Amino acid sequence: MSIPPRKPISTPTLRQQTSNLSDFTVNSTSTFVDTPATAPIPGSPVHHRPGYQRLGSLNEQDIAYHGRQISQEHGLGIANLNSLPSSPPQARSTPSAPASANPLLSPPLLKSQTGYKRLDDDPIQEGDEGWEQGASQNEPFQPFRADSETESLRKQAPAPTFSCRTKKLQDGKGTWPAASVLILSVYSTVLSGIWLGVAIAKPRFGHGITSTGRFPPETASLVTAGIAKSIELSFVTVFVAFLGQVLSRRAFVKRSRGITISEMSMRQWILQPGTLITHWEAVRYAALTFLGMISLLAALTAMFYTTASDALVAPKLKTGHFEPRQLYGRVATTFANSDYIKKGCQTPISEQTDPHYSGSTCISIEHSGQAYHNYMQYLSDWTTIIAKGGKSADLAQRPLPVAMLYDNTTVQGSWIDIRNMTTLSKDFSTADYDRVVINVSMAMPHSGVFSAARDPINKIMQPQDLNGLGEYDILASVASPTTNVLCASMREDELTPLVYSQWPMGNGTATNFKGWPNSFDIPKWPSWLNQTPVDDLFGFGEKYGRRPPVFPKLPKPYNTVLNDTGWYTDSIYILATSEQGNHTMCSMRVSLTTQCSTEYHASLSGGSMKTRCGDAKDEMLYEKTTRDAIDGLILKDWAAVGTDWAKALSLGGGLVDSDSSNARLLTQLTSTQQALNLSLPSIPEALAVLSGCTLLLSMTDAPFYHPWNYSTPAITPQPQRFSASLRTRDYQSGGTQKWQGIFYIILLLTFATNFFCFFYLLRRRALITDYIEPQNMFALSLNSPPSRALDGACGGGPEGEQLIMNWYIKMDCDREHFYLEHGNVSPRPMRRKTRTLDIEMDTSPVVKAYTKLSSRQSSML
Repeated sequence: MSIPPRKPISTPTLRQQTSNLSDFTVNSTSTFVDTPATAPIPGSPVHHRPGYQRLGSLNEQDIAYHGRQISQEHGLGIANLNSLPSSPPQARSTPSAPASANPLLSPPLLKSQTGYKRLDDDPIQEGDEGWEQGASQNEPFQPFRADSETESLRKQAPAPTFSCRTKKLQDGKGTWPAASVLILSVYSTVLSGIWLGVAIAKPRFGHGITSTGRFPPETASLVTAGIAKSIELSFVTVFVAFLGQVLSRRAFVKRSRGITISEMSMRQWILQPGTLITHWEAVRYAALTFLGMISLLAALTAMFYTTASDALVAPKLKTGHFEPRQLYGRVATTFANSDYIKKGCQTPISEQTDPHYSGSTCISIEHSGQAYHNYMQYLSDWTTIIAKGGKSADLAQRPLPVAMLYDNTTVQGSWIDIRNMTTLSKDFSTADYDRVVINVSMAMPHSGVFSAARDPINKIMQPQDLNGLGEYDILASVASPTTNVLCASMREDELTPLVYSQWPMGNGTATNFKGWPNSFDIPKWPSWLNQTPVDDLFGFGEKYGRRPPVFPKLPKPYNTVLNDTGWYTDSIYILATSEQGNHTMCSMRVSLTTQCSTEYHASLSGGSMKTRCGDAKDEMLYEKTTRDAIDGLILKDWAAVGTDWAKALSLGGGLVDSDSSNARLLTQLTSTQQALNLSLPSIPEALAVLSGCTLLLSMTDAPFYHPWNYSTPAITPQPQRFSASLRTRDYQSGGTQKWQGIFYIILLLTFATNFFCFFYLLRRRALITDYIEPQNMFALSLNSPPSRALDGACGGGPEGEQLIMNWYIKMDCDREHFYLEHGNVSPRPMRRKTRTLDIEMDTSPVVKAYTKLSSRQSSML
C-alpha cells in the first residue's frame, strides 16, 4: 500500500525544564524527542533507561510508516528504535540518506545539491547556514524534531516507575560519622594547642632525652614527627568536613548566595594543594571570599605543618642560656696541703717500697712535667706574637699564662693587680742605684670545679650522654688561687745580709754546702735576721712579720739558687745571676683572690677552664656572692709545695753550679730597664707561668670558699655548696635559626582553625550530607535537570563565569527528591501527579530537615 505524503515538520524549540529529570536523557546537540518514561518497551535492553533518543534522518515516508506502527504500541516509540522493522521496498519513493552504523545516531548529512554535506568532511558548527538557516523545509533530509503534535502522545504514556526518594539527609549526633568527626576535631585541636605551647615554651628535655637513657634522640625525633603527621591528617579531615558542612548548608538556604563551582573546588585545595597552581582560575574567584581565604590559609598550614613542627617542636641539640644553680663539690683537704698532694700522686712505687720519698719523687716528676709543658706553650705564644710584630709593655696585652689539667683541659689564667713598673722601680731606687722592680700577679681558676661538674650530685649531663655531642659551661663563684712574683735587681753589697757565704761565719769561702741548710748555724725563729735595703719592698722584718731569706752563696752567671729555709715563712725566694753578673732576687707567694670567678667549658674532645677577673659587671665574682670573703688571704702551706716544685725544676742548682737549662733561660730574661721588655717576657712572668701547675694541684679537693672550717688539714670528702651559673647543650624544642620563627604563624593558624572548626561542629552536632564530596555530588548532579548555565562544559569542564554562577540544592517535596538548580533561573512548581506515597509529606523527617535548613538566615560563611 502506498503511504500518503506528510507535511514537513516545523522547527521546534527545546522543552521547558522539568523536575522529573529521570524521565529524560540528553545526547549531544541532536534534536530531542519526548518519550514517556514507562515500563521498558518490548525488545529493549533490560537496563535501558528511557528518555531522549537521537532519531536518524529517515525520509518522511519512513517516519510516517514507522510512526503509525509504533504509536499503536507505546506512543512515539523513540526509545525502541532498535526494534523498528525495515520499510517495505515499495514505500521508498525518494532516495534515502546514507545509513548510520548506530541506529540511535543520524547518518552524516551531505550538503551538495540539497544544501548539506558530510559531518566528517566539514563538521557542522552551531549557527551554520546549512543546518539552521540554509536548509529548505521541503528537502527530504531534515532532522526529525519534536513539536506540539507529539505532546499528546507523551501524555498518553503510562506514569513512570522510577523515583529517586531520599533515604536520609543528615547524621544524628550519636551516629558514627558525626561522632568520629567530632573526636578527630577534639584530637586535632588539643594536640595542635599543645604543639603550639611547646614551640613557644621551648622546654629543655635534659636527662629525658639521652643516648644512654630509655628515650634516645632518634626515638624522640620519630615520635614528634609521627604526632605532627597525625595532627596534620586530622586537621585536613576536620577542615574538609567543616568546609562540606558550610557549603552544603548554604546551598540549602533560600536566602543565601548559594554555592559556586569555584567554591566546591576549595576542598581540593586542602587534599591536593597542587591544584592551587594547576586550577588557578578557580582559585582567583574563590580565594577572594571569606571562606576562600580561610580555605587558602588552611591549605598552606596543612602543607607546612610537619615542616613547622620539625623546625619548632622536634627536639634538637641547642645551647641554652646561663641559669643560676647551686652546685656541690667534694672537699677533702685544706688549701695547698703538700702531704695530701703527694698521696694523690699516681706512682707504682708504693709507700711500703719507699716510705720516705715515694710521694715526693712522684710529685717532683709531675711538677717538672706539667711546669715545662706549660712553660713551652707560653714561650711558643711569645714566639708567635714576636713573629707578627706584636709588642707591648702593658701586661694586660701580653700573652696570658697557660696550663694543662688532667691532660684534656686547657687552662688559662689572668694577670691581675697590674702596676706601673716604671713608677714602682723609681719608688725603690736610690740616688746611686736605679733599681729595676717588676711585680706581677697571676690568677688561675679553681681546679675543683672540674670534679664538681662531674659529680653525680649535680646531675649535669655529660657530653658522652648525647653521643658525644653534648656540651656545658659553668660560671663558678669560687675563690681563685693567685701567685705573686716580685723581682728586684740588687747590687752585690746589698745581698751580703742575705748570703750565708758573705757572713762572717761563712768566711766568704764556703764551697761545700752539703747538708744545707740544716747543718749550718743559721739563727732560728724568732730571730728576724739581718736588715736589707729592700725590707720595705719585700716586707722583711718584725714590722711585716716575715723573715728574710738566706741564700747559701751568690750564684755564678746563668745559675739560680733557692732559699729553702722555710721556717715559719709563706714565701720562697730565688736568686739569679745574669750573664753580665747582674743579680735579681725574686719572692713567690700564693694567696686567694676574691676578684675573679672560674669559667669551665666541657665537651667530648676536652675542655677549657679560665679565670674571669676584674669585670665589674660579672655577677659571679667571688666577692659578690660571698660577704665575708677576704681578698689576698695568703696560703702559707704553699711554701712547702713551692719548695718541692722549685727543686724539681732545678731552680736551686746554682748551689753546685749545675748550669741547668731552665736557669740559663731565666737569667737571659733579666731586664735592665725600669719597664717590661717589649719583645721578651720578664723573669717574674716566666716564674709565674712555671708555678701555675702548683696552683691547680693545691686547689684539688680544696674548699670553694675560705676559710677552712675543719680542725684537721684532711677530712673524709664532704660536699660543699657554691653558687654558679650553668649553661648546657642538650635537646630542646624551638628553632635553631631566627628566620624559623615564621613557622609560628603556621602553628598558630592551625590551632586557631582547629578551634574554630571544633566550635562549629560542636554547635551543629548533627551532620548533613556533604554534597561537596565527589560521590554525593555525582549522585545529586546525575539526578538534576540540565542547565544552559553550563553550556559547553560537558567536555572540557566549566570555565570563566561558569565558575562563579550560583547553585542551590532544591527539593521536590512530593517525591523527596533533591536536585541542583542554577540560582538565576526562577524555579517552576515541581509538583506533578504521582502515585500516592506511603508516608505523609508533612511527617517526613527528610522534608522537615530540608524545610529547617532552607529557611535559615545566611551566614557570613
